[in-house]
Amino acid sequence: MARLRERMTATGTDLVVVGPSSHLVWLAGMSPHGDERPVLLIVSKDHAGFLMPSLNADSQRPFTKLPFYTWSDADGPDAALAKLLADSSADRPGLKIALDETMRADFALLVIDALPGAKRGFLNDTVGYLRARKDEAEYTLLKMNAVLNDGAMRAGFSALREGVTELEVGQAIRDYYIANGAKPEFVSVCFGENGAFPHHHTGDRKLKRNEAVLIDIGGRKDGYPSDMTRVGIFGETPAGFDEVHGVLERAVQAAVDAAKPGVAAKEVDKAARDVITAAGYGEFFLHRTGHGLGIDIHEPPYITGTSETILEEGNVFSIEPGIYLQGRFGLRLEEIVIVRGNRAEVLSELPRSAFVVK
Repeated sequence: MARLRERMTATGTDLVVVGPSSHLVWLAGMSPHGDERPVLLIVSKDHAGFLMPSLNADSQRPFTKLPFYTWSDADGPDAALAKLLADSSADRPGLKIALDETMRADFALLVIDALPGAKRGFLNDTVGYLRARKDEAEYTLLKMNAVLNDGAMRAGFSALREGVTELEVGQAIRDYYIANGAKPEFVSVCFGENGAFPHHHTGDRKLKRNEAVLIDIGGRKDGYPSDMTRVGIFGETPAGFDEVHGVLERAVQAAVDAAKPGVAAKEVDKAARDVITAAGYGEFFLHRTGHGLGIDIHEPPYITGTSETILEEGNVFSIEPGIYLQGRFGLRLEEIVIVRGNRAEVLSELPRSAFVVK
């Protein structure tokens, strides 16, 4: 909260309004029940309090010492919100407020209607900015999850055999997460031509010999997730696989080398994209180079060709160039990195070389 208030002062923000979201988990360690009943944490420079449905108040009080402004279904939230805003000195003209961009629109409109003259924005300059700069405790959790994910990836490729389905390989990965105290977040197993769809949904497709395999997976343990993509071969190497894999390896390394404090995110995207374009595959790189990773699997900073975001110490994000050849195969290599010192440190300890299963 102290860091948030420092940031509010630096950005001229008078009021921060947070809904039941990952922003609230990060800021207050709370995840109150979310439904249509408005729940809000409102923070000013000298006050903070929760707008809280009375039926949920008792279950949430153990998690915070901040005051609750409770309201019942019979009365509605307007009076409680008005009292919270008044106690937050939110009744003066020229107010600048930052709204949680991930909360329900009706929650946001409740605040906007109560403060019609306020200048409005989102949390990217306050809570979002702070979340993007991971501290040492967050680094430790992200590193632990990355190494656990290495094992899950090995489990997936170890499950390859002729006739196995994508879903069966996916289940082997999910079983690994659960056996190691993690929750599976997503599992994408792509055989052959299915790898050419960047967001392929794992299905009943059976594995045949001499095919490429792409696996993109992530789990969550102790509140933080992992995310990684690796590729492999079942049987003999498909034509063109080694060339594409080599291009992607160079693209990943170029992007890792470019990611340093003070560098614009678009320069990291450019480093990867230039390698792929120079090799003649530019039109087959269909997406941005990366996304931030924290409590959410996708969060700022985003590594796009237009992002002017300047990378800073503690930023964590993916570097995941891909080349997708429709009807043949698609390959993607994905690392999660953290900006530490004057470089980007890769969290995974698993080589990017292709898995080969005969």
